[in-house]
Amino acid sequence: MVLLLRTISELRSYLKPYRQANQGTIGLVPTMGALHQGHLSLIAKAIAENRLVVVSIFVNPLQFAPQEDLANYPRQLEEDVQLCESMGVDLVFAPTPEEMDSRGDTGALNNKTTVVPPQSMTQVLCGKYRPAHFTGVASIVTQLFNIIQPDKAYFGQKDAQQLAIIRRLAQDLNIPVAIVPCPIIREASGLALSSRNQYLTELEKQQAAKIYHSLQQAKLAFIQGEINATALINLVKQKLAATEEVRIQYIELVDPFSLQSITQIKQTGLLAIAVYVGSTRLIDNIVLQKRQPIIAIDGPAGAGKSTVTRSLAHQLGLLYLDTGAMYRAVTWLVQSSGIAINDHQRSPIYFKI
Repeated sequence: MVLLLRTISELRSYLKPYRQANQGTIGLVPTMGALHQGHLSLIAKAIAENRLVVVSIFVNPLQFAPQEDLANYPRQLEEDVQLCESMGVDLVFAPTPEEMDSRGDTGALNNKTTVVPPQSMTQVLCGKYRPAHFTGVASIVTQLFNIIQPDKAYFGQKDAQQLAIIRRLAQDLNIPVAIVPCPIIREASGLALSSRNQYLTELEKQQAAKIYHSLQQAKLAFIQGEINATALINLVKQKLAATEEVRIQYIELVDPFSLQSITQIKQTGLLAIAVYVGSTRLIDNIVLQKRQPIIAIDGPAGAGKSTVTRSLAHQLGLLYLDTGAMYRAVTWLVQSSGIAINDHQRSPIYFKI
């Protein structure tokens, strides 16, 4: 049974003897609640890799500007706790803003000790339009790291700018936590899962799916040899131009680690986008990476696929994919997430890349 804790002292009291007994690694999944399948994929990975898993549920006021949707942000603690219990989470930490000393909004950052990430990472992409947002994020995430002291912390690739900043934060402050990136989980339409999708009407969801389609257009061009930033960005713009309801805030190609703008993809590029669909702001991205081909052979079980694939890849100096292991991993992910194998409505979200 999952344990719900609301105060820092309760959480520390619970974790102290666990650490002293050296019972195993602690995994942290920081969330703002309104859990969806994207969050559950992070939780499933954390459970697979750690002895004890903590899910934090905290709608952080310090990352919302006064005009943003703090008051309307979806809150469903009871349902979230039930989901965590069904997944096998050990602890849910759901403090109040008073407990975290974070009342107000981004304006309150002036009255609190904060963690300020490098301006080179916070004044680009979303940071251009959300001043102080990432200071609010970094400050609360650092508090959670200090309170829980996890061995690993899990963040989704959808929030790529946040992921890069948290990586840098842990590195620069010598926080002994491994930051584990997790892939974007999508609806069957390609729309990236987000708690803010609740704001969308069914028609708006259909329109928002064009975001992913536009990124896929750029990915196809990249696979065919296009590496120029302007060309890739223009492809996304052209794809979205036919959907008037999707209003572009930015489309940029940056280095996925430094977040600095790049003009060409030499090895890896992050193509990031922010749009408004109706009044709802959505973000998405895709990583474009040059790599050698990967060898994979499919066929009946016991036919020697893995042996042949491994031998061929070794001779050619290439990577290989063990398809049998892949099928087992996918089956485990679906089952551990509580999804029936024959549930065709929910299963596809795991396989949309």
